[in-house]
Amino acid sequence: MSFLNDMRFRAFCYQVGAIGLVATAAWTMFAAASDNLAKQNIATGFGFLARQAGFVISETAIAYQPTDSIARAILVGIVNTVKVSALAAILGTLLGLFVGVARMSRNPLLARLALAYVEVLRNVPLLLYLFLWYSLIILVFPPVKQALNILPGVYLSNSGLVLPALFVENGAAILALSVFASAIAAILIRRVATKRRIATGQSNHGALVALFVLLVPAFLLWVSGGVSLGWDIPQAGRFRLTGGLHVRPEFVALLFGLLLSVSASVAEIVRAGIQAVGPGQWEAAAALGLHRSRVMRLVVLPQALRLIIPPLTNTYLTVFKNSSLAIAIGYPDLVMVSNTVMNQTGQAIETIAIFMGVYLGLSIAISLMMNWYNARVALKER
Repeated sequence: MSFLNDMRFRAFCYQVGAIGLVATAAWTMFAAASDNLAKQNIATGFGFLARQAGFVISETAIAYQPTDSIARAILVGIVNTVKVSALAAILGTLLGLFVGVARMSRNPLLARLALAYVEVLRNVPLLLYLFLWYSLIILVFPPVKQALNILPGVYLSNSGLVLPALFVENGAAILALSVFASAIAAILIRRVATKRRIATGQSNHGALVALFVLLVPAFLLWVSGGVSLGWDIPQAGRFRLTGGLHVRPEFVALLFGLLLSVSASVAEIVRAGIQAVGPGQWEAAAALGLHRSRVMRLVVLPQALRLIIPPLTNTYLTVFKNSSLAIAIGYPDLVMVSNTVMNQTGQAIETIAIFMGVYLGLSIAISLMMNWYNARVALKER
C-alpha cells in the first residue's frame, strides 16, 4: 500500500473522482430533464439538426440558404462568431501594444492621452459601447437611397459599406492547396534563416525570401491561367445595393466595441510587462548606444513577452465570450442563430448544450494554443 503515499497518485485519484462526480451529476440532470420532457410529449434529441432551417441569416461568411439544414445555420453562427472575435483579438492586440508602449513614453501628453484612453474604455460597460457605435452608424450616415458613392463601386450608407468583391471563378482548390504549401515552405525558410542569422550574426533577408516563396506560386498560377479571378461590382438600385461585398453596421459596431475593449486590457498588460523588466536592462542597452525605440523593440519587449502571454490568454478568452453580446445589436452570431433555432424547434436544452459546447471548445483551443506559445517563449533551464 506504499503507493498511497505517492502524491502524484493521490492527485490523479482526486481528479478522477472529481470528474466522476461531475459526470454523474450531469447525467442525473439530463435523465431527469428527459423524463420530464417525455411526460409532456416534448421531442428530445438532436435529430432536429437535419431539418430545414427556413430562416434568413443577414450576414454569412460561408454559403447559406434558408433551405439548408439547421446544422448548417448553426455552423454559420459559429463562423460569424469566430470571424469577428478573431479580428477583434488581432487588431485589439496591435492597438493595445501601441497604447501600452505609449503609457511608458517620456512625452507627458502622449502618456496622459494613453492613460485616459485606457481608463475610459475600462470603466464603461461593453454593451453601452456597442449601442453607441451602432447608433452613430445608423444616425450619421445617409439612407440607402442616398448612399455616398465614395469611389467607383464603393458605397457608404446606414446599411453599411459596400465594396467590389474579388472571387475565384475556377481553380479554387488548386489555389488553396498552393497557398497552404507555400505557407508551410515560408515558415520553414524563415525558421532556418533565423537560426543561421543567430549563428552567424549576419542578416540573410530571411523574411523577404519567405514572403517571395509565399506569394510567387499563387501569382504564377494566375498568370498561367490555372486560376481565374473575377470582380463582383456593386450596383445601386432604387431601394438597395446589389452585388459586391457588404460590410454591415452590426458587424462594424461589434468589431469596434470588442476591439477597443480588448485594446484597453492589452495596454495594461503590456505596461505591466514592460515595468517588470529591470532598469538594468535599459541601462545596459543604452550603454551599448542603442536608441530608446530599439531598446524597447529588441531588449525590453522580448523579455516582457514572457510576462505578457499568461494574462493575455484570459483576455482572448474574454473577447470570444463577450461576442455573445452581439445579439443586442442584431449581429447573427452563434447565440442569435441558436435563439432563432430554439424559437422554431422548441428544443432549448439541446440548442443551449450545443452553443455551450462550442464556447467551451473555443476556450480550450485558445488556452492550448496560448499555453504552447507561452512554453516556447518561457525561459529554459540551462
